[in-house]
Amino acid sequence: MSQLDDMRLFVATLDTGSFTAAADRLGLSKQFISRRVMALEEQLGARLLVRTTRQLRPTDLGRAYAEQARRILQQVEELDQAITGAEQSARGRLRITAPMSFGTMHLSPLLAQFLAAYPQVAIELDLSDRTVDLLGEGYDLAIRIGALADSSMIARSIAPVDLVLCCSPGYLARRPEPTTPAELATHECLLYGHGPHVEWVFGKLTAPVTVRGRYRANNGELMRDAAIQGLGIARLPTFIVGQALRSGALVTVLDDYRPPVTAVHAVYPQHRQSSVLIHTFVEFLRAELAPPSARPAPASPAPARSRSARRDARLR
Repeated sequence: MSQLDDMRLFVATLDTGSFTAAADRLGLSKQFISRRVMALEEQLGARLLVRTTRQLRPTDLGRAYAEQARRILQQVEELDQAITGAEQSARGRLRITAPMSFGTMHLSPLLAQFLAAYPQVAIELDLSDRTVDLLGEGYDLAIRIGALADSSMIARSIAPVDLVLCCSPGYLARRPEPTTPAELATHECLLYGHGPHVEWVFGKLTAPVTVRGRYRANNGELMRDAAIQGLGIARLPTFIVGQALRSGALVTVLDDYRPPVTAVHAVYPQHRQSSVLIHTFVEFLRAELAPPSARPAPASPAPARSRSARRDARLR
């Protein structure tokens, strides 16, 4: 076997957690995979796995080797697809990181559809509201909302997102409603993210406004719930607060200074720009989440279109 084959066996062992599970997945014997991984360690002159009677775990070198190995194996698969003309049959493993609220509210139903349409694709999804280091942590693609920091990554816009400032009627019963962004200095603001201060951007103002508050979190649903409980004014996307606005649990403020429309982006490393799998997945998200006016009219009504229309209403 080649070193590339041994690399595949090593990655499969880590992905499944044991030689036995890897053997079941690959249709090989446990003893064969164990011997090939040991041969790989001998060839590299490094220990990749710590073996105990109960579990296998990678060494630090093994973890770093696995991250690079996954990239190499993915690139080899993409090359094979390009040469054989298999663009219509995306396959492989896709590691995705996405914000918690967007992931639970939108990605969950979409991933089920995508996996049904592409049976040779496997997806690993990590929901986190922190900014993940794609290269350092071995992710293929990130879903991010809002302004993007300058980087060497490729970013594709997937769908627009409307932002609103909102609070509970109970909060306004205790405090005068702000009429300009400057008046937020006298209000409790619910702060999303981290750092010494938070700046909010408004459509009619050229400069952002610094806001402060006693409650800060890195999850939009927590901010929404805090606003409903009357703790202050939040700045959130409508796909998180839409239902609360419709029910009257929240009301909007400063409507004359609505924040600019932002967007959901798919972000991935430059070396993955030729990936058939990533391209297929991003185009799938764009088609499903785009505003109805941006979609070509179908030849005849289809159930998938009606499901997409319902998602648009939630997203916006």
